Amino acid sequence: MARTQYKVAHHRKVKRVLKSARGYYGARSKLLRPARDTVLRARAYATRDRRARKGEFRALWITRLTAAVRARGISYSRFMSGLKAANVALNRKMLSEIAIADPAAFDRIVEMARAAGGKEAA
Repeated sequence: MARTQYKVAHHRKVKRVLKSARGYYGARSKLLRPARDTVLRARAYATRDRRARKGEFRALWITRLTAAVRARGISYSRFMSGLKAANVALNRKMLSEIAIADPAAFDRIVEMARAAGGKEAA
């Protein structure tokens, strides 16, 4: 029985890895083994950082909200607890967008939170 050869499949696999490694520096884009190692590592970082990005955006929204509510004389934690007490179901992303785009509406939201239990900042 004749031995099967791996030429076409191997060539296709090499092309797929090198296509993923386009733009990398030096041997990382030209040779199979460094390209494969780099592509695997890049995919691992991409997976990790997709999840990390969500936390970074949440931190950005909280920073924006903190600045916005401090300018209105209340702390972020009291603002959020006041919103919870007032049953306001807006997430941090929407609250930060409102604070930027519509300050008058955000003033009303802050007053709702203050009336529902958020005390004045010392």
